[in-house]
Amino acid sequence: MAIVAGVDFGTLSVRVSLVDSERGLLTSAIAEYPLHRKREDPEYATQSHEDQMRALATATREAVKKAGISGDQVEAIALDTTGSSVIPVGKDLVPLGEYYLWCDHRAKGEAAEITEAAHREKLEAIEWCGGVYSSEWGFSKLLHWLRHNPAKRSEFVSAFEHCDMVAATLCGITDPKKVKRSICAMGHKWLWNAKLGGLPPEKFLISVDPLLAGVREKLSGEYATSDQIAGKLSAKWAEQLGLKSGIPIPVGAFDAHWDAIGAGCRTDDMVNVVGTSTCIIGITPSVNLVPGVCGVVQGSVHPQRTGIEAGLSAVGDIFNAIATRAGSTVEQLSQGLEQYRAGQTGLLRMTWDNGDRTVLVNPNLRGVTLGWNLQSTAKDELFAAIEGTAFHTRVILDRMAEHGVNIKRVINAGGIPQKNDVLNRVYANVLGRPVLVPAKSVVSLGSAIFAFLAAGTFKTVEEAQQKICPPHIVYEPQKSEQDVYDKLHALYSELYFALGQPNQSLGNVLPQLIRLAESANQKTPN
Repeated sequence: MAIVAGVDFGTLSVRVSLVDSERGLLTSAIAEYPLHRKREDPEYATQSHEDQMRALATATREAVKKAGISGDQVEAIALDTTGSSVIPVGKDLVPLGEYYLWCDHRAKGEAAEITEAAHREKLEAIEWCGGVYSSEWGFSKLLHWLRHNPAKRSEFVSAFEHCDMVAATLCGITDPKKVKRSICAMGHKWLWNAKLGGLPPEKFLISVDPLLAGVREKLSGEYATSDQIAGKLSAKWAEQLGLKSGIPIPVGAFDAHWDAIGAGCRTDDMVNVVGTSTCIIGITPSVNLVPGVCGVVQGSVHPQRTGIEAGLSAVGDIFNAIATRAGSTVEQLSQGLEQYRAGQTGLLRMTWDNGDRTVLVNPNLRGVTLGWNLQSTAKDELFAAIEGTAFHTRVILDRMAEHGVNIKRVINAGGIPQKNDVLNRVYANVLGRPVLVPAKSVVSLGSAIFAFLAAGTFKTVEEAQQKICPPHIVYEPQKSEQDVYDKLHALYSELYFALGQPNQSLGNVLPQLIRLAESANQKTPN
């Protein structure tokens, strides 16, 4: 028997779960931290490293207290985080600002420049991340920071993904060269590829912008999968967390990738990790490059398999926004949705409120709802938004299947599916296949699995999954609903590509609206 701590850093809070190898989840504790937004700049989203570390200490101590155990009984701690959430650091890993959070899209111009340069220079790595570089990813965010912080450039030593920064902090590592970097994070978001020589060549980076000169060297170090050890918990942080010093901390990863493991993902499964956004995570036995996805990386999800990632830039955030505009909550607005049927609202909702992550990889899009009448309600829009996220998911899974990715099972995980039967039913009907949902929450369970591996409790991911992952509830598609959704999906797909691609007849409408709004906001006095 062993007890470990699995940590999940989300967009607004950190969850620490204590898991027993025999009894399963003992307890969880959550501590919140602020997300910094700017009304005048909807692309802006940052967080403080110090706020997050304080929350981690609070949640860990609370979890130990709730479990009624001694902190000395915890044998390992593993951490996953949002991503790409990037922090520039100076000497001794001191932050030079806040994290550019995953949902910060200020670097969309930089992303477009990287994409253009990659195709011009025939950079092979761009094909491993779907052919388009994203404003949500590392190099674009770092370049944006370098351009907008000239006074701090001389202090810049390196930049880290959140998962690597947290692990290094807990281990007391202050030398950037000694920080192990997550293959999951660097492979999906930084164009790193072992077969292609690691990071892109210095020549390529300079061709994007001379400000990137020397960055490749500053990002050097050991890149590792999550079955490797990042270090051991320092005495300083052991005291703050209420744990014993010296316990192992494995190399971290992104929350969605480990959530997929906690949801029981096996080879040829695809997991929709549905939360504020959706990450679609799969494990494949071989490499299949798919245009428009967020990366194909060997060892990113399962250390011995190939991981593939896609997703939607906003899901739960859209539901919350609809409810907020209606002066309600998602819970209140959802009452009665179980009575809704396919097509009854007459609405078709394009869920681009925060841009498109996959397959268009276009941040210059916004939400569109078609079919309003004078009796349409916020409840109708919420149901249409659920349908819209399912249609978008189908577009993504169809794209993968077209490029040789075999999908054996579809699993809905993350924070929303356990609380929303309507969403799971709609997804099964839209996708036209059974949707599996873990019977219990699996948030931070993936972290616990990698903590168990670090502690030596289990020898393989599969052995740990077999022991501690919950069973699945199965939502079967309904033929009558499926037939209606097939017709609606044809309309959705037509609009998706007509409105979402700049080279189409309507492709300039949404980007032009964004440009006009940005111009107006710049002229508005503070």
